[in-house]
Amino acid sequence: MKPVAEFVGGTEVMEATTMSADGTHIERDSALPTWFGIGGRADRLAHPASVGDLRRLIGTDPDLRVLGDGANLLVDDGGVGELVVSLSHKAFSSWSIDRASGRVVAMAGANLPKLILDTVRQGLAGLEGLGGIPATVGGAAIMNAGGSFGQIADAVTRIHAIARDGAAVVLERDEIDFSYRHSGLNTLVLTSVEFDLREEDPAALRARLKEVMEYKKRSQPMSDRSAGCVWKNPALPHDLPDIGPKGERVSAGLLIDRAGCKGTRFGGASVSPRHANFVVTELGSLAADVIELMEQTKRRVHQQFGVVLEPEVVIWKRSRE
Repeated sequence: MKPVAEFVGGTEVMEATTMSADGTHIERDSALPTWFGIGGRADRLAHPASVGDLRRLIGTDPDLRVLGDGANLLVDDGGVGELVVSLSHKAFSSWSIDRASGRVVAMAGANLPKLILDTVRQGLAGLEGLGGIPATVGGAAIMNAGGSFGQIADAVTRIHAIARDGAAVVLERDEIDFSYRHSGLNTLVLTSVEFDLREEDPAALRARLKEVMEYKKRSQPMSDRSAGCVWKNPALPHDLPDIGPKGERVSAGLLIDRAGCKGTRFGGASVSPRHANFVVTELGSLAADVIELMEQTKRRVHQQFGVVLEPEVVIWKRSRE
């Protein structure tokens, strides 16, 4: 598609809504879908149709941001100025499964819940503990998504990515700095992830996945507008009576609850009365409401327990400072 343009005073001006660069369609002033259902817009949004397209876009804007499922993202009301790339094209959403070897290769934009269902149906174990986590495979790998039933790092064997200088990167599992909600992959743009799964009875896997999903439905506000857990579970800097010893990783939701924050509100955002580590939003809420509520929660937990909460939800702002 050629860019739509007109001439004003002898200068070519691109249409405010769309343009193209190196054959890739780019939207202007585009909404960014997130599970919060609020927040600002992208000045530019692209949907590359191949790894080659993606590499060319990185060459155009090395600081571009990658949009996954939007399930762990809050976009500030002011939006973002860097190019945003969505890996929603079918070229980035597929996966292949070799049942005999247990090798699974998933493109970075692949839907993690759908991939889990497919591996469970085929009797391959290793991902079912991630049931109920809304994410793309690439986004899940970058944040090392997980919960009470495991983390994605447990099944990853290799990642394929593009560096910000356009170079192709392949990292083996032991070269990736996986730890709790961390991978060290944030500076890369992932293109695919490989997994090593093990053969197991499909009926047993379905039962395990059902158990995981029922636990989440009982304990989390899954039908509300939220981005899942807002805070990482902290490692205690000192002993806390009735909570845990120094160094133990404890529930952020427990600390928030005991600090008296459950159910508190700011504007259209509130700390879920069902799970204190979830912030839920109403129609018409602002991203600023969520950010302020997070600041208040962080401050109260620190004042009461001396623990500094670290956000798990990613916040995009126009300035990265």
